[in-house]
Amino acid sequence: MTTVHGLIEAREMTFTGYSYALIDDMAKREIRRALLKAVAVPGHQIPFGSREMPIARGWGTGGLQVTLSLLGPGDVVKVIDQGDDAGVNASNLRRLVEQMTGLDTTGATSEASVIQSRHRIPDERLNERQILVLQVPNPEPLRAVERSVAQAALMHAEQDYARMWLALYEDVVRRGEVSRGAGYPVMVNHRYVMTPSPIPRWDVPKLHQADALYLFGAGREKRVYAVPPHTDVVPLAFEDYPFHVEHFDGHACASCGSTSSYLEASPTDDGGLRYRCSDTAYCERVREGKETVQW
Repeated sequence: MTTVHGLIEAREMTFTGYSYALIDDMAKREIRRALLKAVAVPGHQIPFGSREMPIARGWGTGGLQVTLSLLGPGDVVKVIDQGDDAGVNASNLRRLVEQMTGLDTTGATSEASVIQSRHRIPDERLNERQILVLQVPNPEPLRAVERSVAQAALMHAEQDYARMWLALYEDVVRRGEVSRGAGYPVMVNHRYVMTPSPIPRWDVPKLHQADALYLFGAGREKRVYAVPPHTDVVPLAFEDYPFHVEHFDGHACASCGSTSSYLEASPTDDGGLRYRCSDTAYCERVREGKETVQW
């Protein structure tokens, strides 16, 4: 399994004059120390000195810094954008990783040791040898109920999440259910409320007692946090209004026929909707008849 310590070794670089994986060694050490703290305290936000990257803030600088700080010889990298390997964000970040490390990249989830993702967890089950890095635009789950950063930090320290529960209750009163979609708040290790990045509710149960290590990077907010393997991650919900994932009313993927993956709808010429798997790599494996292990 790829570890946080001791990953960067001397290696022939694609671009001379640049540190391996673009980030200088001192920055890598700082980010790794922050990641170690994050792994030791699951769900707790750890500050770090976010560096300028050759992409705009808001396009995944935090996740990219975490990924580049972890990579070492022998790693295989997969980059996806909302499940799509060929998305603009994914393609550009993948090209940057290839150029600055010389590492192999892949579209197959099972072949990757480090997976960087924007807003999706692959539909194929991850194993104990893999690390999933998620890009996070806003790491603070209390932002909607408390605008003060200092007060939100105090509320986390005191485990005072009454306002969060009140916001969920108001949601139920107004809409008849907890209507929060992407970034649904979760309780990690019975201690910290965490936002799991803007992943759909469909992916939230994959965090609970998972085999893989999940790392979250927010470059603009200068925060990292983590969910280590085999950690309890429970969505916030009421007993009489339980948490539920998205449903697709029995629809299947138009490409592979899957009914057990997260689907995205697109309009057809006749005014209807066509459903396809959000995870393009999973969809391709199903079409090719290859064995897949789902969650």
